[in-house]
Amino acid sequence: MAWYDDAPAAGPSFIERAFDAPEDDFALPDAFGAPALPAQAAAESTPFQELVRHWMNERHAPDILPGQEALLGRLLDHVRKQASDVQNLRADPEAYEEEHFRIVLVQTEIERVKFVVRAYVRARLHKIEKYAQYISVTPEAQEKLSRAELDHALRYAKLVQYHFTKSVLDGLPEAQRGMNDNIAFMPPMVPEPDKLRPVFVHALERCPPVRLPNGMPMQMEKGQILLTPFYVIEQLLARGEVELV
Repeated sequence: MAWYDDAPAAGPSFIERAFDAPEDDFALPDAFGAPALPAQAAAESTPFQELVRHWMNERHAPDILPGQEALLGRLLDHVRKQASDVQNLRADPEAYEEEHFRIVLVQTEIERVKFVVRAYVRARLHKIEKYAQYISVTPEAQEKLSRAELDHALRYAKLVQYHFTKSVLDGLPEAQRGMNDNIAFMPPMVPEPDKLRPVFVHALERCPPVRLPNGMPMQMEKGQILLTPFYVIEQLLARGEVELV
């Protein structure tokens, strides 16, 4: 049983995975090269692999993507349970030295999951603070955030507005005190996601046709990699048919 299986007794399954590691490992090929993965493992992704994919998507996408609060909650609950089990086993004076060594491997796996969780949260936090004022006036963007993320974005937008007002805008003529001015050839004071920015996209399956910037339709086949503006594949990404690389 793998540590990522959705089972009520998730805690012990993680320890059992470490203790029975030789049975869980993929068989190595006779010659040098990548090990052959079982068909089921190749077709299915674990919650941890899903989080890594969401992390990469968040890093490469110019717009903030829908949050994965449920997935994060499942992984964090599992990590907390496994960390507690590891501490209990470490404190067991009757545990063999070999068992303690295997527990170290389990704890290393826990730290790996925690690293990706932190990296994913930091990537979202960077975008939330960068686009805080845009988020505060855009309901569509607010729907992609959790309650805590939205509260932080609104508070951060108010702080930025207050800082700009007191340090600069109050000293300008009244007609120029707003932050929503659109002046030709000047960057906006309120940054917005640039959906025209090109991204590399990898098709996870055969995708429905999309329309390229030149107006031509294009259909991505499974495994194909394409460089295209983000808005072209935004809906494909939202449905999980592609990933950003």
